[in-house]
Order: sequence, then C-alpha cells, then structure tokens
Amino acid sequence: MMRYAPKPNDRVQPPFADAAKFADAANYVGVVAMISTALLFAGCQTFRGLPGPFGSTPEPVVPNPPSDFPVKQASFGDSARKTTNQVVNFVTMREQEDTSKAKTLYQQGDVLFQEGGEQYEQESERGRAESTFFKAAKLFRRAGEAAPGTALQQDAMFMQAESLFFANRLPDAAEVYGKLQKQFPRNRHNDLVTARQFNIARYWIDTEKATEGKWRLPNLSDYKRPVLDADGHAIRLLDQLRYDDPTGRLADDATMAAAAEQIRQGKYDKADEFLTDLRETYTDSDHLFLAHLMGINCKLEIYAGPQYSGLILDEADKLVQQTRTRFPDKMQDPQYADHVARAAAKIAYHQAERLAYRAEYREKKKEYGAARVYYNELLTLHQNTPHADNARERLAAIEDLPAVPQQRLSWLTTVFPDSKASTPLEATFRTDGDPDVEPESKTLLR
Repeated sequence: MMRYAPKPNDRVQPPFADAAKFADAANYVGVVAMISTALLFAGCQTFRGLPGPFGSTPEPVVPNPPSDFPVKQASFGDSARKTTNQVVNFVTMREQEDTSKAKTLYQQGDVLFQEGGEQYEQESERGRAESTFFKAAKLFRRAGEAAPGTALQQDAMFMQAESLFFANRLPDAAEVYGKLQKQFPRNRHNDLVTARQFNIARYWIDTEKATEGKWRLPNLSDYKRPVLDADGHAIRLLDQLRYDDPTGRLADDATMAAAAEQIRQGKYDKADEFLTDLRETYTDSDHLFLAHLMGINCKLEIYAGPQYSGLILDEADKLVQQTRTRFPDKMQDPQYADHVARAAAKIAYHQAERLAYRAEYREKKKEYGAARVYYNELLTLHQNTPHADNARERLAAIEDLPAVPQQRLSWLTTVFPDSKASTPLEATFRTDGDPDVEPESKTLLR
C-alpha cells in the first residue's frame, strides 16, 4: 500500500515574508478568494461526468490517507477563506485568529483588571484605576478578536465591557454589552449584563433630570455620558434591554422606567405604548397597578378634543373599569379611589362634550332630526355632566322643527338630470312584436 509522506521541499512559506511585497500579495489573495468563491458556487461539477469515447469517464478513486498523516487535510475554500480573513484583519487592524495568543491576552487583561480593582480600593490610587481598567479593556478586546465564535470570546467581551464600565466610559460599555447580547443571546453573563445596562440608563436619566431647564451643549469632556441626547440614549437602552431579555427580572422595570421618562418629556403617546406593553406582557409585575393609573392619565393627555377621534376616550373608559375590577383591594385606599373617580369624571365630561359638539354641528346645518338624536343620547349616557342642561334647553327649542332642511331651488331637479347613475337603455317589446315606446313626460324643456 502506497504511503504518503511530505517531501523536504514542500514547505509552506509565510504569505507576507517580505513587507515590501504586501500589495502584490494582497492582490493575489483577493483574486484567489474570488476564484475560490466562484468554484464553491459552481460546485466544480462543470467537467465531471462528460461522455468520453467509450462512455462516461469514471471519477478517479483516490485512496484515503492514513490517520497519522501529519499534514492537515483542508478544502481549498477553507484555506482561501482563512487567508481572506487574515488580510481583512490586517487591513482593519484587528487581531489575527490565534487561540493560544487569545488566552495569553485574556490572562494579561485579567491581571490588569485585578490591579485596577486594588487601586480603586485605595483612595490615593483611584485616579490611576480608571486608566488601568481602560488598558485592561483593550487587552480583552484583542483577546476576543483572536478567538471569534468561541466561549473565550464571550468571556472576553464581557470583561471588556466590565473594564469600560469601571473605567467610567459608559457609552462604550453599553455598546459592548449590546454586542455581547446580540452575538451570544442568553449567555451566562445575561443577568449581570442587564443589570449594568439598567444602571447605565438610570444614570443618564438622572443626569438629564439634574440639568433640566438649563442650556445644554454637546458633551465633549465627560466620558460617562453620550455626546448628545443622553435621555434618548437611555430610553433606547432600556427598550433594547426588554428585547434582549424579555423574560428577565428587570424587563418590567425597564419598561416602567422608559414609560416614566417619556412622560417626563411630555411624549404621552410613546409612554402609552410602553405602559400597554407592560400591562399585556408582564401581568405579574409589581408595577401593574401603577401602569393602569399612568395609562389612564396618558390616554387623557393624548385626547385632542371633540373635533378628533374619540377612540382614545373609549380605551381610557375601558381601562378605568379594568382598574376597578382587577384591583379591588387598591380601591379601598381613598387616595387611589379618588384618583380613579376623577379620571372617570373627566372621561364622561369629554364624551358628553363630543356629543354636544356633534349635536350643535347638525343643528347649524338645520338637520334637527340628527341633532335631537345626539341630544337624547347625551341625556341618556351623561345626564350628570354640565352639557346635560344645555341639551335639555336645545331639545325644547328644536322640538317642532323639521328633521331635515327644506330643499332649496327644487325646480332645478326638473331641468338637470339626476346625479345618480341611471339604468342602461334597453329595448322592450310588446306582445304583438312592436317596440314599446316610452310615454312622453312634460318638463320645462319640452
């Protein structure tokens, strides 16, 4: 049996031994990568199985090499892909894939991380701790790049984010935390990652509250805050936290915090979306009762007046009924009961106002029949509102008036044809076979 053995001259030279030939080598590698990709898609089946002079040419049978063959067997596509990744990493100044080097970088970063923790415990060294943590973050980043798609990269990304967090570079830390959650969903650091994200968002919200009403310039010196729109970044971070970990312990807290911040900014429609999501998704949340109360207030703030849709009032009225039904123990508290009662009174007032507005509109058009319908509905549903007295007076005033206004210039209907589509003309015949003639009718024109 023939045995395979490497020849002395079959040595693989490094792809970029000479730095001066880097450009030519890069072009060569790019061409090789393109050719390899084309061959992979084509399947290299173009010339296989073509008929020869004595029928189909059989494929050559190559004996499998022994298991102890020292050269690792790899496909041409894998080698081209690996070479392409090396070039891309070199051009983008990323760390080359090397597991052993990744472990070394991780250990070096861990040493710096521990050193930064010791410096932070000493008040005299706290100024140097942030710099030490930032250096550790760079090493963890390189370690993650050197071992892509591995558990080592997962831990390295987490430690990189932790180092940035303790280095007080919160926007960078939030970005790395987000990448970790996206690249490794439900990872083993999930609980701590969501806690860090929640704390970062709350810190940004608190800083915005502290400077509320003041002139704000772009932040160019404080690494703990974004350059612009810190509260907007906080809401997006809280929203992303809900999607990354919808069943986590902080998901409902993040939803409530985002809704509260939207209310503080006066964005009641967006706050109502968060509160609706909390009521429908997190039915066992500690914030459920508060979400009902805040939802009622938001819907009343969203309502734009009698000239616009009243669906939001119907939703608010339904939410009031749900609050009284689902939380009877809370309704025993006079403070909560009074709050819900006042909200229900506001809803009834606005609904009566809408009916009065419609009735007045119909009355102005002298459509007294429709106006009477709206006034009667107002008296039936909202007889305890201030609009009820005016409705009684108007009903008495228009009681004997016609339901619809009298049509003016009615003689014009005999001159001009009706605007409605008429039936097509069809010839009809009498029983004797002669065509039926339409009888002439007198008009002003004939």
